[in-house]
Amino acid sequence: MDGEFRTYRYGPLAATKPRQLVVLLHGLGSDGQDLISLAPIFAQGLPNALFVSPDAPFPCDIAPMGYQWFSLQEWTEDAMLKGIEKVRPLVDNFLDKLLKSTGLSEADMALVGFSQGTMTSLYVAPRRQNACAGVLGYSGALLGGKGQMGTDTHKLPTCLIHGVSDTVVPVSAWHQAMEILRKADVPVEGDHFPNLAHGIDERGLAAGLAFLRKILPA
Repeated sequence: MDGEFRTYRYGPLAATKPRQLVVLLHGLGSDGQDLISLAPIFAQGLPNALFVSPDAPFPCDIAPMGYQWFSLQEWTEDAMLKGIEKVRPLVDNFLDKLLKSTGLSEADMALVGFSQGTMTSLYVAPRRQNACAGVLGYSGALLGGKGQMGTDTHKLPTCLIHGVSDTVVPVSAWHQAMEILRKADVPVEGDHFPNLAHGIDERGLAAGLAFLRKILPA
């Protein structure tokens, strides 16, 4: 348990103390074991990184198993924003304790999210007291839109990857997020891949690893 979150860890592959920290936030109804499966792939290009994947703090309320960062029983933007504001201090506290325990700085840390984990990462990371290295998001959305990109938020390097055939979070969410972030002068990049549904494939893994290698200190 780290900061009251059950966590799963991997690495670093190099026989050294971790020099980089990659925190992976899973999607709705899943758990930390899901995204920690990405760590052995990413670690091939980031041998000095520690990968940590927590279970979200709440049991999923629309599925018989798994966890959630916030409820989606009411699929409205107001309800989701209230939910994400509720979980935000819990994630902040978890990240603070994780950084303290590893002795790493905010600049050494990147957040990687999938689906609801992407929504959470995109909301929490820019609002932390200090800026982290960046956010990599798969198959997610930017909650709050223009109204949530205030002058008090960090303009973090961001990479968003989505499947064109996604029927859970439509690819229109990717287009909207890219447009809003670009207009807000956030350094954002990414791609949307044909023949990809709500998931991550080799194209997304390669693009994500390239982004993480670029933003994390060597």
